[in-house]
Amino acid sequence: MASAAEQLAANLNFGAFAKADELKKRIWFTLGALVVYRLGTYIPLPGMNPDAVADLFRQTQSGVLGMFNMFSGGAVGRLAIFALAIMPYISASIIVQLLSSVVPSFEALKKEGEQGRKTLNQYTRYLTLVLAVFQAYAIGVGLQGSGNLVLEPGPFFLVSTTITLVGGTMFLLWLGEQITSRGIGNGTSMIIFAGIIAEFPSQLAQTLELGRQGAISTGLLLGILVMAVCVIAFCVFMERAQRRLLINYPKRQVGNRMYEGQTSFLPLKLNTAGVIPPIFASSLLLLPTTVASFSQASGATGILSTIATYLAHGRPLFMILYAALIIFFCFFYTAIVFNPVETADNLKKHGGFMPGIRPGERTAEHIDRILTRITVLGAGYLTIVCLIPEFMITYAQIPIILLGGTSLLIVVTTTMDTVAQIHGHLLAHQYEGLVKKAKLRGARR
Repeated sequence: MASAAEQLAANLNFGAFAKADELKKRIWFTLGALVVYRLGTYIPLPGMNPDAVADLFRQTQSGVLGMFNMFSGGAVGRLAIFALAIMPYISASIIVQLLSSVVPSFEALKKEGEQGRKTLNQYTRYLTLVLAVFQAYAIGVGLQGSGNLVLEPGPFFLVSTTITLVGGTMFLLWLGEQITSRGIGNGTSMIIFAGIIAEFPSQLAQTLELGRQGAISTGLLLGILVMAVCVIAFCVFMERAQRRLLINYPKRQVGNRMYEGQTSFLPLKLNTAGVIPPIFASSLLLLPTTVASFSQASGATGILSTIATYLAHGRPLFMILYAALIIFFCFFYTAIVFNPVETADNLKKHGGFMPGIRPGERTAEHIDRILTRITVLGAGYLTIVCLIPEFMITYAQIPIILLGGTSLLIVVTTTMDTVAQIHGHLLAHQYEGLVKKAKLRGARR
């Protein structure tokens, strides 16, 4: 009996460490995948003139290309094979999400559960391929028409550039799925996170160099550090903030047994829209600047140059429109991703109700009213965080842009999700260990 118990204990000890070993493997796999991604951002497109590329990017980095370069980890500035990054996939995901709210067939797939989700994901991949082909071809045509960027322009360059960029995007899409299934965190978010963090050391070095030269005082540098910590803490607090609505379920009888009523909560995040509003707002405002920069590079001028001047970073019109667009997209995207009527119907089907609120239409109106109020706070939070770097770059002449805005939001949310997943694995490991210890004690008895 003792030998059998010892053998069982050995097996249980091995199983107790299995979960921790799995977590280590997932972390190492994620790090390895991100290293592969970073190596790809340094492999240039074939047939490019590196010096001309660097000169052009210095002229256009204040536009939308600068934002895409931040998301791609510098791949756009180097015109690497991962220059498109996973931006086509993000665009395709948003389009499919919008279609699932307005097109009946897509909405039906959304309600089918896991099978419908897989079908929508497949549609997203197809749309990603279409968008990537279109964008890659447009980039190839634009590169050929921008001075001496291309060493040997022609059809072969267009085909090779299109295939290379599309292949890079689809590879990153596959790599992100592998990180999600075999690593830690959401693969798409982790790739964007790695690209943003990779640009941070160069910006920090640039800021410190300005301090060494006397362009920035020591007091201002310390103030930047304190403000960065405060902004990060503020983002973490606001991203975790939620309004929980009390849900009651009545008593129910199963057979001859009567079960007491249950109580749960419907959590409504303060920032339901996430980082989508700043991305959309930045893209729309920086598009005229980007087009005007390319027009000047090709020798053409026009009304776009005037518009780009008024929409330059730090201008009052840019600040006002940026804040207005963020607020608009906060309400617009929240209305798309959260349907109070559908939520109220689901509660009614399962017998749930809110105290003092009639099920059905009244519940939907109550949820919509509360969601509108907290979206006002969420929109204000996003507006403040996104305008902080604009004021610092304009009035304090600070080049570092990771103190606020879209990049900081992505870093904070991705870090929080990854830490939550790690905690989940550790809790599962501890729970499994407790269960197996209980089984061991039972076997010894």
